[in-house]
Amino acid sequence: MAAVVFIGAGPGDPELLTIKGKRVIDDADVIIYAGSLVNPAVLNSAKPSAEIHNSAYMNLDEVIDVMKKAVAEGKKVARVHTGDPSIYGAIREQIDRLDELGIDSEVIPGVSSFLGVAAVLKKEYTLPSKSQTVIITRMAGRTPVPPKEDLFELAKHNSTMVIFLSISFIGELADTLKKAGYRNNTPVAVVYKATWPDQRIVTGTLDDIAKKVKESKIEKTALTVVGDFLGDEYELSKLYDKHFTTGYRKGKE
Repeated sequence: MAAVVFIGAGPGDPELLTIKGKRVIDDADVIIYAGSLVNPAVLNSAKPSAEIHNSAYMNLDEVIDVMKKAVAEGKKVARVHTGDPSIYGAIREQIDRLDELGIDSEVIPGVSSFLGVAAVLKKEYTLPSKSQTVIITRMAGRTPVPPKEDLFELAKHNSTMVIFLSISFIGELADTLKKAGYRNNTPVAVVYKATWPDQRIVTGTLDDIAKKVKESKIEKTALTVVGDFLGDEYELSKLYDKHFTTGYRKGKE
């Protein structure tokens, strides 16, 4: 096991933490967790002696300093991020700094919040005949996006859209998708803190979702998903079609 282990803590429900991730947290001497998003309950089984830091109050230099000191003292470090750390996790800059210091690290994947959202909605993003492509993106805010990844450009595909970090722009988001070609009545779901005890779900269309979200007073920690996969009309898959031949069974005439 590496000296520093990055862990995806899942979308919120502590039981969605992987077995491997939990084992590392339980054994860690120093834990640095993203307190603005990670459910503190995932740390409940940490050792009483574990030194715990909330990175919501730390900058990059401070995070690296804690890791460097701990490793120098022979301690095991768990760096706990929300969801899966490969999506908007800001782990690359930490790993590169550790590499420069000659500190070995590894990453344990987690259940992303966009997967938690699909689970609580009981929906399938890649629904036959409706969408076989999922675009995961965010709107430009204080952090810009590359010009070619502007929401309007991506929305021209009319595929399933999973939009992070953009709930405060929900009105602009809906207008942009409509201008890019989505129908006004395209289904939308906004999920606040998916899998947490205080989870909330707001559903609607591109025409009314902004109003509904405003009325719900959801202002952060929410994911927006858009597309006809949320509807009720679709084709059955070929995978279980009795007339379709696969590598495991022959289709019936």
